[in-house]
Order: sequence, then C-alpha cells, then structure tokens
Amino acid sequence: MGAELARARELLAAHPVVDGHNDLPWALREHVRYDLDRLDVAADQSGVLHTDLPRLRAGGVGAQFWSVFVRADMAGDDAVSATLEQIDVVRRLVDRHPDELRLALTADDMEAARAEGRIASLMGAEGGHSINCSLATLRALHRLGVRYMTLTHNDNVPWADSATDTPVAGGLTRFGEEVVREMNRLGMLVDLSHVSADTMRDALRVSEAPVVFSHSSARTVCDHPRNVPDDVLAALAANGGVAMATFVPKFILPAAIEWTRQADENMRAHGLHPLDTTPGGMAVQRAFEADHPRPRATAATVADHLDHMREVAGIDHIGVGGDFDGTAFTPDDLADVAGYPNLLAELLRRGWSDADLAKLTWRNAVRVLRDAEAVSRDLRAVREPSIATIDQLDG
Repeated sequence: MGAELARARELLAAHPVVDGHNDLPWALREHVRYDLDRLDVAADQSGVLHTDLPRLRAGGVGAQFWSVFVRADMAGDDAVSATLEQIDVVRRLVDRHPDELRLALTADDMEAARAEGRIASLMGAEGGHSINCSLATLRALHRLGVRYMTLTHNDNVPWADSATDTPVAGGLTRFGEEVVREMNRLGMLVDLSHVSADTMRDALRVSEAPVVFSHSSARTVCDHPRNVPDDVLAALAANGGVAMATFVPKFILPAAIEWTRQADENMRAHGLHPLDTTPGGMAVQRAFEADHPRPRATAATVADHLDHMREVAGIDHIGVGGDFDGTAFTPDDLADVAGYPNLLAELLRRGWSDADLAKLTWRNAVRVLRDAEAVSRDLRAVREPSIATIDQLDG
C-alpha cells in the first residue's frame, strides 16, 4: 500500500482532516489537572496521549473539534463549571501554541487557518447536562466559542433520551425541541452522537439547520446503539447534515462489543470508571487484555463503515470523528491522530476518488458549519432568544 499511502499524504496536504471529536481536554484534566507544563502537547506524548501537535501534523489534521466534555455523573452547576474549565483549557492551548493552533468560530475561520498552515481549533460540548436545562447557559457556551452540543452523553438528560440509557422521553421532550430550535438560531450544530434513535429522528424533524454526528458509525455494519440506523443516515441528504465515522473498536467491530462490556465490568470491579484512561486505569485495562485477548479493529474496519455510510447517506454527508483520547483502545493502524493517512490509503485502495476524499476530510464539515451559520442569520432576523424553561414546557 506504499503508493496509496504516499497519495493519501498528498491529498491530506491539500484537503486536511476535520476531525469531529477529540477528548484531549478531558485527558488533560484527568492526567495533570490542566497543568500544561506537566503534559506539553508540543512534544511527542506517545504512550500517554493519543494526541499531540507533532502527531496532528503527521496525520494531516487541519481542523479539530475539541470536546469540552464532562462526565454525565456530573450534574447541575457542577457540570456547567466543569464545562467552563474545559473551554478554558482549549483557549489556553490555542494561546500557548499560536503558530500551530488558531481558534475557529466560523467556517471562514477554518479556511483562514488552513491558508495560514495552522490547525483550526473548534469546540463541541458533549452532553446536554452541560447547560443544566438553561437556554441562557446554552447561549453563554456559544458566546465562549462552543459550536456544537451533543444532546446527551451516555445517560439521559431530562429533555432527551440517550442511546445507552433506558428511554424516558421517547426522544425529545417539548423543551428538548426548544433546545434544538435555539441551537439553530445561534448557529450551534446539533450533534446527535450518543442519542437514542428516537431522539435522532425527533431532532431531524425539528431542526431547521443541518445536524452532525460528531463520532458515530453505521448500525447496519455494527449493531451498537451508539451507531446510526440506515433510515437516519438516509435522512441526512434532505437535512444537509454530516455523519462522522468514529474509530472506537466497540462501535465498529461486532466482536469488540462483548469484550468491552467485560472490560468495563473489570474496571468497575477495581473501583474505576470505564472511561478512565489515566496510567492507573490503563494498567488495569492492559492486565485484563493480557488474560482476555482483545478483538482487533483496523483501518479496514472503519472503511467498511464509511463504504456503507457513503452508500446510504451519500458522499456529501459523511466525515470522520476519531474520539481519540476518549477511548482506551483504538484500531491497530489508527492508533493515534497520526493514523489518518492509513485510513485514506485504505479508501484509495477501495476506489474512492480524490474528490470523494476531499469531501470526507474537509469540505463536508466546513460546508455544514457554513450552512448552519446561514440558517442562524435568517432566524436571528425574525426570532428573539428563547426564555422558555423546562418547567413551562414539560411541566
């Protein structure tokens, strides 16, 4: 695959990756409590993190949605405060590395960063618990630079069902629909990764702007509730949205689903959260893996999802969102953010054209943000900020 790999690198130089989801901010919180001197991403952090600036460059990443995630077991104002800390560390990273990173709030900012040879740094809030049922808080996050919000994480919020929790709302409540409408007015992308299929369908019905799936793959290829059903993928064409395939093994490789369930139980038995990727957490994971060989995903596994997603949604409605530094395990040849050329080489081998790959890596993601900005301009001209409350709408 040498020729394909060389061609992949050439393509990425012209059309770099817009990655929909990277959990580096949370990793910095967990590893060093945001002390950027102790974990300097200007240096190679292999073996500690999936992400650093040299490997982002090696991987051909031109824009990154940094997840300002907080765990779903954080609630109320604690979740809001932690989200603000996450936003703060992204801005500190950009300020610390001005030659490498540029804060991006718009599609034009993304293009400007590419022209300057810098990595556009955008932010996405992962989970509606980050706004504590407050539309004013949603607006505040947008003013601070957040450009998508994932409606739920692994647990339900009072106004939307998660893919991995017991359904309560049956999708979106009336307040949940108002959240979507206010996000449309703001120009904040509605992210449907992590939400239940009914929440996906409700959001597509309500949203006046394109939606995204920042890190989700195809349910037909791997039957995990975190993935996108075919009817939802097919609806993206009319909506204008983009589904960004993730690399997390349990979401892309059927054999990894049960293995990961057992590994998560082992983590809990050791008093650890399954998402703990600190050195102590990873030591427990590696010990479990030594006794229970792990099913191995590869770039070809991800390519199987992208082939299917292209067939169902169309080439204009797909992208990539690796979820690096948000997962303990990654595919063998997509081990970290330097691995994107391996994925493109695999797609080239399968006959994907240069134009297809340019849409997958760069053009689709930039277009979806630009389209959301256009909808926002129209809506702001006719719609005032919503002051609705969850008590008013949901009783």
